[in-house]
Amino acid sequence: MSDRTEISALKKHIGFWMRLVSNQVSQSFAKKLAASGVTVAEWVVLREMYGQKDVISPNQIATLTGLTRGAVSKLIDRLLSKGMVTRRESKEDRRYQEIALTGAAKVLLPKLGKLADENDDHFFSSLSPAEKRTLSNLLFKLAQENKISHLPIA
Repeated sequence: MSDRTEISALKKHIGFWMRLVSNQVSQSFAKKLAASGVTVAEWVVLREMYGQKDVISPNQIATLTGLTRGAVSKLIDRLLSKGMVTRRESKEDRRYQEIALTGAAKVLLPKLGKLADENDDHFFSSLSPAEKRTLSNLLFKLAQENKISHLPIA
């Protein structure tokens, strides 16, 4: 008699296939971004800042991305060293920091957005437009139902 309990096959799980595809899409995008000197986490922060007010606080960035304030602080430091953002104390409240995209970041972001679009096109081109909409809608529904709101960074 065997002590093995019957369990379902790994490849029978939807989560397995989602992770398999997601990892490949993410790793491919990370490689494309690396050529521009930007990580996925940095791109997410920059992209979320793009189109916001001229200045934004680290706390607002944390809210937009779902990252901790500590993680945001480290990312801002890295983006500062890369010349992608500026940081200054608020004139009204010295405890408040104002973070802004630099001109270099504003020029680079549309190019990085194009890389993201090309990456999606590469991986999802075998799906029809209707299938892409269905997949997006289903993933959105699952995120809502499971209260998943933090942005995928890693």
